[in-house]
Amino acid sequence: MLNVFARASISRVVDPIGAALVRAGLTPNAMTLIGTVGAIVCALAFFPNDLLLWGTFTVWGFAMLDMLDGAMARASGRSTPFGAVLDSTCDRLTDGAVFAAIAWWCFTVAEDTVSAGVALFVLVLAQVISYIKARAEASGLSADGGLIERAERLIIALVGTGLAGFGVPYAIPVSLWLLAVLSLWTLIQRVRSARTSAREVTP
Repeated sequence: MLNVFARASISRVVDPIGAALVRAGLTPNAMTLIGTVGAIVCALAFFPNDLLLWGTFTVWGFAMLDMLDGAMARASGRSTPFGAVLDSTCDRLTDGAVFAAIAWWCFTVAEDTVSAGVALFVLVLAQVISYIKARAEASGLSADGGLIERAERLIIALVGTGLAGFGVPYAIPVSLWLLAVLSLWTLIQRVRSARTSAREVTP
Protein backbone atom coordinates (compact mmCIF):
# COMPACT_ATOMS: atom_id res chain seq x y z
CA MET A 1 0.00 0.00 0.00
CA LEU A 2 3.01 2.30 0.31
CA ASN A 3 2.36 4.90 -2.36
CA VAL A 4 4.45 5.53 -5.45
CA PHE A 5 6.03 8.67 -4.00
CA ALA A 6 7.19 6.82 -0.87
CA ARG A 7 8.67 4.00 -2.95
CA ALA A 8 10.42 6.50 -5.22
CA SER A 9 11.88 8.34 -2.22
CA ILE A 10 13.15 5.08 -0.72
CA SER A 11 14.66 4.06 -4.04
CA ARG A 12 16.63 7.30 -4.27
CA VAL A 13 18.26 6.42 -0.95
CA VAL A 14 18.87 2.69 -1.39
CA ASP A 15 19.85 2.58 -5.07
CA PRO A 16 23.32 4.16 -4.54
CA ILE A 17 23.92 1.82 -1.59
CA GLY A 18 22.89 -1.15 -3.71
CA ALA A 19 25.27 -0.12 -6.47
CA ALA A 20 28.13 0.20 -3.97
CA LEU A 21 27.44 -3.28 -2.56
CA VAL A 22 27.47 -4.76 -6.07
CA ARG A 23 30.84 -3.12 -6.72
CA ALA A 24 32.05 -4.68 -3.45
CA GLY A 25 31.24 -8.12 -4.84
CA LEU A 26 28.00 -8.96 -3.04
CA THR A 27 25.05 -10.44 -4.93
CA PRO A 28 21.34 -9.67 -4.47
CA ASN A 29 20.63 -13.27 -3.44
CA ALA A 30 23.37 -13.16 -0.81
CA MET A 31 21.88 -9.95 0.61
CA THR A 32 18.43 -11.56 0.70
CA LEU A 33 19.78 -14.50 2.68
CA ILE A 34 21.78 -12.31 5.07
CA GLY A 35 18.73 -10.16 5.85
CA THR A 36 16.46 -13.16 6.30
CA VAL A 37 18.77 -15.16 8.56
CA GLY A 38 19.55 -12.07 10.65
CA ALA A 39 15.90 -11.11 11.10
CA ILE A 40 14.87 -14.67 12.02
CA VAL A 41 17.69 -15.15 14.53
CA CYS A 42 17.11 -11.77 16.17
CA ALA A 43 13.32 -12.19 16.37
CA LEU A 44 13.56 -15.63 17.97
CA ALA A 45 16.45 -14.68 20.26
CA PHE A 46 15.17 -11.35 21.59
CA PHE A 47 11.35 -11.21 21.61
CA PRO A 48 10.70 -14.42 23.61
CA ASN A 49 13.30 -13.29 26.17
CA ASP A 50 11.52 -9.94 26.70
CA LEU A 51 14.30 -7.99 25.01
CA LEU A 52 11.77 -6.03 23.00
CA LEU A 53 13.90 -3.04 22.07
CA TRP A 54 16.80 -5.23 20.97
CA GLY A 55 14.39 -7.30 18.91
CA THR A 56 12.66 -4.31 17.39
CA PHE A 57 15.77 -2.50 16.21
CA THR A 58 17.74 -5.53 15.04
CA VAL A 59 14.81 -7.04 13.14
CA TRP A 60 14.12 -3.64 11.60
CA GLY A 61 17.75 -3.30 10.58
CA PHE A 62 17.89 -6.70 8.90
CA ALA A 63 14.50 -6.12 7.27
CA MET A 64 15.93 -3.00 5.65
CA LEU A 65 18.37 -5.24 3.81
CA ASP A 66 15.33 -6.57 1.96
CA MET A 67 15.18 -3.22 0.16
CA LEU A 68 18.83 -3.45 -0.79
CA ASP A 69 18.53 -6.73 -2.70
CA GLY A 70 16.15 -5.08 -5.17
CA ALA A 71 18.46 -2.08 -5.50
CA MET A 72 21.40 -4.43 -6.08
CA ALA A 73 19.48 -6.35 -8.74
CA ARG A 74 18.73 -3.10 -10.55
CA ALA A 75 22.35 -1.97 -10.28
CA SER A 76 23.75 -5.25 -11.57
CA GLY A 77 21.08 -5.79 -14.20
CA ARG A 78 20.86 -9.41 -13.02
CA SER A 79 17.28 -9.63 -11.83
CA THR A 80 16.25 -13.28 -12.28
CA PRO A 81 13.08 -15.33 -11.79
CA PHE A 82 14.87 -17.40 -9.16
CA GLY A 83 15.85 -14.25 -7.29
CA ALA A 84 12.20 -13.23 -7.15
CA VAL A 85 11.22 -16.67 -5.83
CA LEU A 86 13.99 -16.59 -3.23
CA ASP A 87 13.01 -13.09 -2.11
CA SER A 88 9.34 -14.05 -1.73
CA THR A 89 10.23 -17.24 0.13
CA CYS A 90 12.51 -15.39 2.52
CA ASP A 91 9.84 -12.76 3.15
CA ARG A 92 7.43 -15.49 4.24
CA LEU A 93 10.05 -17.03 6.54
CA THR A 94 10.79 -13.65 8.15
CA ASP A 95 7.09 -12.88 8.65
CA GLY A 96 6.60 -16.29 10.23
CA ALA A 97 9.53 -15.87 12.61
CA VAL A 98 8.53 -12.36 13.69
CA PHE A 99 4.92 -13.17 14.49
CA ALA A 100 5.77 -16.55 16.02
CA ALA A 101 8.28 -14.78 18.29
CA ILE A 102 5.70 -12.15 19.27
CA ALA A 103 3.18 -14.93 20.00
CA TRP A 104 5.85 -16.66 22.09
CA TRP A 105 6.37 -13.43 24.07
CA CYS A 106 2.62 -13.16 24.63
CA PHE A 107 2.46 -16.75 25.91
CA THR A 108 5.53 -16.85 28.13
CA VAL A 109 6.23 -13.27 29.23
CA ALA A 110 2.91 -11.42 29.14
CA GLU A 111 0.90 -14.60 29.85
CA ASP A 112 -1.71 -13.23 27.48
CA THR A 113 -3.10 -16.18 25.56
CA VAL A 114 -5.65 -14.06 23.70
CA SER A 115 -2.98 -11.80 22.20
CA ALA A 116 -0.86 -14.86 21.42
CA GLY A 117 -3.78 -16.29 19.49
CA VAL A 118 -4.25 -13.01 17.63
CA ALA A 119 -0.54 -13.02 16.72
CA LEU A 120 -0.87 -16.51 15.26
CA PHE A 121 -4.03 -15.43 13.42
CA VAL A 122 -2.09 -12.54 11.87
CA LEU A 123 0.72 -14.92 10.93
CA VAL A 124 -1.71 -17.17 9.05
CA LEU A 125 -3.38 -14.21 7.32
CA ALA A 126 0.01 -12.85 6.24
CA GLN A 127 0.84 -16.14 4.53
CA VAL A 128 -2.58 -16.45 2.89
CA ILE A 129 -2.57 -12.86 1.62
CA SER A 130 0.71 -13.50 -0.16
CA TYR A 131 -0.51 -16.86 -1.45
CA ILE A 132 -3.63 -15.34 -3.00
CA LYS A 133 -1.51 -12.99 -5.09
CA ALA A 134 0.93 -15.73 -6.14
CA ARG A 135 -1.85 -18.20 -6.99
CA ALA A 136 -3.81 -15.59 -8.93
CA GLU A 137 -0.75 -14.60 -10.98
CA ALA A 138 -0.02 -18.27 -11.69
CA SER A 139 -3.56 -18.50 -13.09
CA GLY A 140 -3.13 -15.42 -15.25
CA LEU A 141 -5.17 -13.22 -12.92
CA SER A 142 -4.42 -10.14 -10.84
CA ALA A 143 -4.84 -9.88 -7.07
CA ASP A 144 -2.42 -7.12 -6.19
CA GLY A 145 -2.59 -4.33 -3.64
CA GLY A 146 -4.88 -4.20 -0.64
CA LEU A 147 -5.16 -2.12 2.49
CA ILE A 148 -2.08 -3.55 4.19
CA GLU A 149 0.90 -5.30 2.62
CA ARG A 150 4.11 -6.69 4.03
CA ALA A 151 5.84 -3.36 4.68
CA GLU A 152 2.89 -1.92 6.60
CA ARG A 153 2.42 -5.18 8.48
CA LEU A 154 6.03 -5.18 9.65
CA ILE A 155 5.95 -1.49 10.57
CA ILE A 156 2.83 -1.87 12.74
CA ALA A 157 4.20 -4.99 14.45
CA LEU A 158 7.57 -3.39 15.24
CA VAL A 159 6.00 -0.14 16.40
CA GLY A 160 4.00 -2.24 18.86
CA THR A 161 7.04 -4.12 20.16
CA GLY A 162 9.11 -0.95 20.27
CA LEU A 163 6.52 0.99 22.28
CA ALA A 164 6.13 -1.98 24.62
CA GLY A 165 9.89 -1.99 25.06
CA PHE A 166 9.67 1.65 26.17
CA GLY A 167 7.02 0.69 28.70
CA VAL A 168 3.85 1.74 26.87
CA PRO A 169 1.05 -0.51 28.20
CA TYR A 170 -1.05 -2.61 25.81
CA ALA A 171 1.10 -1.57 22.83
CA ILE A 172 1.54 -5.11 21.53
CA PRO A 173 -2.11 -6.22 21.96
CA VAL A 174 -3.35 -3.05 20.27
CA SER A 175 -0.95 -3.47 17.34
CA LEU A 176 -1.92 -7.14 16.96
CA TRP A 177 -5.66 -6.47 16.96
CA LEU A 178 -5.13 -3.65 14.46
CA LEU A 179 -3.13 -5.99 12.25
CA ALA A 180 -5.78 -8.70 12.54
CA VAL A 181 -8.56 -6.38 11.35
CA LEU A 182 -6.51 -4.78 8.56
CA SER A 183 -5.11 -8.12 7.38
CA LEU A 184 -8.55 -9.74 7.26
CA TRP A 185 -9.84 -6.81 5.21
CA THR A 186 -6.85 -7.08 2.87
CA LEU A 187 -7.52 -10.79 2.38
CA ILE A 188 -11.09 -9.99 1.37
CA GLN A 189 -9.85 -7.26 -0.98
CA ARG A 190 -7.47 -9.62 -2.74
CA VAL A 191 -10.07 -12.34 -3.16
CA ARG A 192 -12.47 -9.80 -4.66
CA SER A 193 -9.70 -8.47 -6.89
CA ALA A 194 -8.99 -11.98 -8.17
CA ARG A 195 -12.69 -12.55 -8.80
CA THR A 196 -12.96 -9.27 -10.74
CA SER A 197 -9.86 -10.18 -12.75
CA ALA A 198 -11.34 -13.61 -13.54
CA ARG A 199 -14.53 -12.03 -14.82
CA GLU A 200 -12.55 -9.73 -17.08
CA VAL A 201 -10.63 -12.57 -18.73
CA THR A 202 -13.58 -14.97 -18.97
CA PRO A 203 -15.32 -14.70 -22.36
